[in-house]
Amino acid sequence: MNQQPALIDSHCHLDFSEFDPDRGQVITNAFEQGIKGICIPGTESARWSSLLQLCHENRHPVQLFPALGIHPWFVEQHQPDDLLLLEKNLKTNPQIVAVGEIGLDFAVQTVSHDLQTVWFCKQLELARQFSRPVILHARKAHDQILKQLRLNPVKQGGIVHAFSGSEQQAYQYIEQGFCLGFGGSITYPRASKIRALAASLPLSAIVLETDAPDMPLHGFQGQRNEPTRLTLVLDALAELRSETAADIAAATQHNTRKILSLPNPSYA
Repeated sequence: MNQQPALIDSHCHLDFSEFDPDRGQVITNAFEQGIKGICIPGTESARWSSLLQLCHENRHPVQLFPALGIHPWFVEQHQPDDLLLLEKNLKTNPQIVAVGEIGLDFAVQTVSHDLQTVWFCKQLELARQFSRPVILHARKAHDQILKQLRLNPVKQGGIVHAFSGSEQQAYQYIEQGFCLGFGGSITYPRASKIRALAASLPLSAIVLETDAPDMPLHGFQGQRNEPTRLTLVLDALAELRSETAADIAAATQHNTRKILSLPNPSYA
């Protein structure tokens, strides 16, 4: 039996259609590479039902953990009834580990920043109401998100997916009880800023992710990303930090389980 510490992919869109042809094999491959858990964040209400079904009916040895939320890219496609549906799901389904993927993306000019903020705040309120952590999408909007978190604190904290902010912003998130997600970006030699942060931030604040099928790693550009490549993210982080992959795997899976209050694994 492989005794290496379990890896958890804290952010993987396994419900996306890119995985429809071979989803079962993708999960099997992930397990064979040591990935024992995958958190699947929701992006739009139309996909919530199938996401929950995927996790509920999962018969693979990999634990699948659902999160539900409305991604900032898609807020214009939603109505107040969708918030009521999110509220109902959070109230009745303890399987939902977080509210996400929610946040602000001010790099996108085609979706009103004011509207993004309204939806973000409403979903923060639901996270507070139902004692869930949040999974944040934050792009060109870290200061604005931190402001909203100060105004609307989430006791359970959460994860800043694909962290891309400054060192100062990183510590502001950490002070508010958040972990920072690092993925394929740290495998790019020219990504000096994010690689330096991944090397220097406290390991207790770091979780690993792939964002599959998106965010391809260096050397895999143009290909569908997969959760198996979390092992390459792990190796890159170990090299950057001059720490063992085993120690980082153990720490990051512990961090993910703690921040998302994940149930104990079924393996030992």
